[in-house]
Amino acid sequence: MGETNTSLMTKSLDGKVAIVTGASRNLGRAFSEMLATDGASVVVHYNNPNKKSEADDTAAKIREKGARAIVEQTDLTKTAEIKMLFDKTMKEFNQLDILINTAGRVLKKPFVDITEEEYDSMFAINAKAAFFCMQEAAKRMADNGRIINMETSLVGATTPYYSAYAGSKAPLEDFTRALAKEIGHRGITVNNIAPGPLDTSFFYPAETKESTEYFKAQSIKGRLGEITDIVPLAKFLVSPEAGWVTAQTIFINGGFLTR
Repeated sequence: MGETNTSLMTKSLDGKVAIVTGASRNLGRAFSEMLATDGASVVVHYNNPNKKSEADDTAAKIREKGARAIVEQTDLTKTAEIKMLFDKTMKEFNQLDILINTAGRVLKKPFVDITEEEYDSMFAINAKAAFFCMQEAAKRMADNGRIINMETSLVGATTPYYSAYAGSKAPLEDFTRALAKEIGHRGITVNNIAPGPLDTSFFYPAETKESTEYFKAQSIKGRLGEITDIVPLAKFLVSPEAGWVTAQTIFINGGFLTR
């Protein structure tokens, strides 16, 4: 038998268009590359001007895989800018099939010391932004689309200092269940991925050496999770085969906790 010409093989996401928020690094970049590998065009979102070069790098990696990419700077705490992000996506690609809400913010601080400004900031990006991105996606997404939100395993933990972080992620479960029911008849699925502690630049600024070692010890292999542990789940959830998985929050944390 001759060798298979992989360039002629149909990829599972050929012709699909995805928005990935917070795509300049870490999970957002990894999800973007996964989508491109499977054939999807990707809108690479970032907000912080200091991350523009990283967002451009993500787009470059997407294009290296033969997929299309555009880079968009958007403040997701402002609903008008969210609408503009989706408007630009439709103008560029004339369709939307996948949304992965990765953008988020972490705060580790005693409950009694959290300021009103910090509280508002956490809920603005972790809850409000995700809600209105989901809303815009629901209005514009093609039938059989996929929406994934990044939550956190801490919503199932009894642990101190993460009240504003876990608390601002917790609403995603209700948002997800409601929207999954409201648009499920169109074949669109809505799910949350809730990772445990991950070995990324998102994790370390909030932690000490001692807390990092504690989190490692709670897993079955004595380590933090890796981005490569999470990507396969997202790959499945955006696939055509995942149409019966919806309204779920899936914990993936190496046994850190269950619920």
